[in-house]
Amino acid sequence: SSCIQDLSGRPHLSCGLSIPTERVGTYDTQLVEHFFQSLVNTSGMTLHIRQLAGNNSHHIIEATFKAFARALRQATEYDLRRQGTIPSSKGVLSRS
Repeated sequence: SSCIQDLSGRPHLSCGLSIPTERVGTYDTQLVEHFFQSLVNTSGMTLHIRQLAGNNSHHIIEATFKAFARALRQATEYDLRRQGTIPSSKGVLSRS
């Protein structure tokens, strides 16, 4: 899976997953997109998720959450190259 995030204050989800089964064990696979939609709405993030390959539901879900976690870590890491600047092309970070 591929995951692109913008911690922008503008909630949006684009989710391109094709999970072939309705359940993994007792877990309803429709909850994956529901989880990310709720997260996006609450946090104000823009999130794009794309499934690159795979046909095993468990592996697709696992790869999606790992890609999300790595992208979130990268998006929130301190960047020494931006010392003293606001990390936004708009020059401000806010949810208003």
